[in-house]
Amino acid sequence: MRSVTYSMGMSLDGYVVGPDGGFDWTEPEDEVFRYWIDEIRDVGVHLLGRRLYETMLYWETAGQDPSLDDAQLEWVALWNPLPKVVFSTTLSEVQGSARLASGSLVEEIERLRAEPGRGEIAIGGATLAAEAAVAGLIDEYRAVVHPVLVGGGIPFFPRHERRVDLELVETRSLGSKAVLVRYRVAR
Repeated sequence: MRSVTYSMGMSLDGYVVGPDGGFDWTEPEDEVFRYWIDEIRDVGVHLLGRRLYETMLYWETAGQDPSLDDAQLEWVALWNPLPKVVFSTTLSEVQGSARLASGSLVEEIERLRAEPGRGEIAIGGATLAAEAAVAGLIDEYRAVVHPVLVGGGIPFFPRHERRVDLELVETRSLGSKAVLVRYRVAR
């Protein structure tokens, strides 16, 4: 059965975006960007909320930009063909290899887990991940922790009244500024 992973950058105080909606502090340096490239290789399908989908639309046409470096071109080559499922109540269409979700998050994950296929089911977007976490659908949390305190915003971890025990899988410094922390949900 395919595992469900939630992976995003976050501030040291636990937010994926600050109180102003900004996340410029997650701009990856080379080693962090390399981590994201390597991670996406193991993804079979990516689930996105509307806000993250709209942010990632940049990459749909970025490959035409002659100023991209080799790592950015590698990301484009991996990201663009990757199947994506977008959860939105306001979008009527999506681009590239994305499709709008036809069911609830729980239904989509159950269907994707039952389908044959390789790679993880990755969730992007804190709001969507919070819904999956409440339903007990996340198998692994991966946080790239950036050295900044933003004081509020959208939290990486959902705020719900349920204890979730975790097992440490990995910690790793990513360059001079960020740390990867991976935890598997203890079952």
